[in-house]
Amino acid sequence: MTQQLPPEVLNLIDAALTEDQAFNDPTTQTLIPDDIIGRGILRAKANGVLAGASVAAAVFRRVDPALDIALLLDDGAGLAPGQDIASIHGPAASILRAERTALNFIQRMSGIATATNRYVRAVAGTAARIVDTRKTAPGHRYLDKYSVRMGGGYNHRLNLADGILIKDNHLAARAALEEPLGAVVRHAIARASHTIRVEVEVESLTQVREAVAAGAHIIMLDNMPVDTMRAAVGIIAGRAAVEASGGITLETVRDVAETGVDLISVGGLTHSTDALDISLDLEFPG
Repeated sequence: MTQQLPPEVLNLIDAALTEDQAFNDPTTQTLIPDDIIGRGILRAKANGVLAGASVAAAVFRRVDPALDIALLLDDGAGLAPGQDIASIHGPAASILRAERTALNFIQRMSGIATATNRYVRAVAGTAARIVDTRKTAPGHRYLDKYSVRMGGGYNHRLNLADGILIKDNHLAARAALEEPLGAVVRHAIARASHTIRVEVEVESLTQVREAVAAGAHIIMLDNMPVDTMRAAVGIIAGRAAVEASGGITLETVRDVAETGVDLISVGGLTHSTDALDISLDLEFPG
């Protein structure tokens, strides 16, 4: 149930512990002797989907490698109020120093996984995949996107190097050179590595036709009404993957999926999700 975390995540954990001054905690230093042994239980207080259990465990281990940690559930598991996620046994002072930082990670990550899963369930039975965006908390992208996968979603570009995505501002810049959308797409395809796919953002059916004719690999329908999306899917007719984006909510995502798009990107999965309520209860077995 444990996983090897990459150095980037361990560095993020160290930065978070430094930010919280976990090793300079006068409350714990004053009140909790090092020889008091306790057991901390990470426990769900709401329905949701788990993500970040191994990250939380790593926080406790960074504070005190001697802590005995048992993960009771895998990431991706469903959670219900009162369900135990992990057990941490050892010096109570160490558990208390790590508590807030560990909860910050697992609550945010589980909140993202839970939000993603709601969208995934809303489009069940259609061909559409729910995908994230790069609208992530600075420094947390690896964890945010991992959490989306734990909720049943898929990842869009991890970073700028992962593909060519021609958006409205790129098109505006090339328009200053009197280059229309189709020419911009052809220019990008001609210069791109054979491993890179080219996606273009469009806002009208005229632009859809230009993008298809230019050979775009993926066409993003930006802020289009559902009826216009359906017409766009008909025009593209399988010649490119189709992504819907912009202002899509849990209430509208099913209608969008039923237009026949392949991908639905939702920035809100990571940029404004609610943390899932998870607590740490400290016990002192007799």
